[in-house]
Amino acid sequence: MKLDRDRTALVVVDVQEAFRPVVVDFDRVARNAAVLVQGAKVLGIPILVTEQYPKGLGHTIPEVARHLAGVDPIEKVCFSAAETDEFRERLRDGERDQVLLSGIESHVCVSQTAEDLLSRSIEVHVVQDAVSSRTEENSLLGLHKMEQAGAIRTSVETALFELLRAAGTPEFKEVQALVK
Repeated sequence: MKLDRDRTALVVVDVQEAFRPVVVDFDRVARNAAVLVQGAKVLGIPILVTEQYPKGLGHTIPEVARHLAGVDPIEKVCFSAAETDEFRERLRDGERDQVLLSGIESHVCVSQTAEDLLSRSIEVHVVQDAVSSRTEENSLLGLHKMEQAGAIRTSVETALFELLRAAGTPEFKEVQALVK
């Protein structure tokens, strides 16, 4: 159940501009999603980013997007990212059987993505301090629903240090600086 960098992919779901004024603790989600992306780059973990109907909801927020060089967002209109062919191809079923999951909204797109991944025997670690919804109740409901389905709740710091495994490396110092 421990995250392994050779098995893990980071998935950032729909952290888009239109959600900024309406999502609870949006700044926390933005900051933590950016830290996850930077940490994944340090650790060499593949990153998948989705955008729900970007024509209407805008693109991935600048706080996260500026760390995504070489990562093209996957546009979608379905709620579950796992329902898109491009997402499935990029995840490379069989090569990555753990997903570190973050994004918006906890009870809709994040939850449905988690459930679909779990149904395909992919271990899901949902980053509770990097997800949210328009209401706290829906955010908590999404986390509860994912956990009941078999997802493991984690935090940014827990996940990154789990992936590191040990202190004293250059990677450790870079990740430690990110979480401070």
